[in-house]
Amino acid sequence: MRSTLLLAGVFFPAFAMAQQPPPPAPNADECAVWARESSFAKSVEDHDANAFAEHLHADASFISGRDSVARGREAVIADWTPLIAGKDVRLHWYPDAVTVNGDSGVAVSRGPYWMENLAPDAKEKWMAGRFISTWVRDAKGTWHVLYDGGGGNVPKPATQEEIDKLAAGRKACPAVAKQ
Repeated sequence: MRSTLLLAGVFFPAFAMAQQPPPPAPNADECAVWARESSFAKSVEDHDANAFAEHLHADASFISGRDSVARGREAVIADWTPLIAGKDVRLHWYPDAVTVNGDSGVAVSRGPYWMENLAPDAKEKWMAGRFISTWVRDAKGTWHVLYDGGGGNVPKPATQEEIDKLAAGRKACPAVAKQ
């Protein structure tokens, strides 16, 4: 009897986890943040500093290294100027998940990012990781990024094949795609 209970304790949780329903499709607010995150990424890919700045909350804080935080829109813009220019490093990202906390006007977006080191002698041409950004909705209903921390991880070297797979994974908000 005891061994039956032990086996049930091992197999039932695994079975229950396998039977979990998929997460719900994003709602309209989540798709709005998805679109803003995508547009934010495009501003960097297009080297458009004005569009980049328009996405930032006035009190934005971006973690720019292990011990460094850029605080305020102007500091974030200054810190990101080389990335926006894309002369030494090109940065790409897109959301693959967004969560909005009810009607709070606060959202979190997450997804992959990758960087290409353009130096001809770069030891690592490609680096990849995951980002997490916090967004807030203003009184007019526009979402602005308030916090960005690069997902709290350190990017890892990646191969061209891994980057190609990441780049091919970009998609529209699933709720929009189903309509």
